[in-house]
Amino acid sequence: MKDNIFAKIIAREIPADFVYEDEVVLAFLTIAPNNHGHTLVIPKKHFVNIFDGDPETLAHMMKVGQKIALALKKAGLAEGVNLVMNNGEEAGQEVWHSHLHVVPRLKDDCNPPYKKPKHIAASAEDFASSRAKIIAAL
Repeated sequence: MKDNIFAKIIAREIPADFVYEDEVVLAFLTIAPNNHGHTLVIPKKHFVNIFDGDPETLAHMMKVGQKIALALKKAGLAEGVNLVMNNGEEAGQEVWHSHLHVVPRLKDDCNPPYKKPKHIAASAEDFASSRAKIIAAL
């Protein structure tokens, strides 16, 4: 799991277009952008996704994601952004090292990178059941 493209980028074994770095994370332009400026924020410490990441590092990734989003807007590369973190194969995760996408969006960019999920029908009983399961798991 630790031998993936992001581990190689962290180790500087392969090049990347870095836009930000601190002691916890790296941020660089993705090689498969949805729009110009599409940036990935990755932790230097390996973990697969939100399910095994520590809360402090995950929070820091979001803070840096905000910093990148503000820079994209200031640079004229974005009017809005999508912040996306795919967690698990069922959610579309392809690289098994945690990463946060900061996707710049422009009006009429004709590039909906993430299809809006469909809503499901849920009864009062469904809500009660889901609520009880979540509370019990917390």
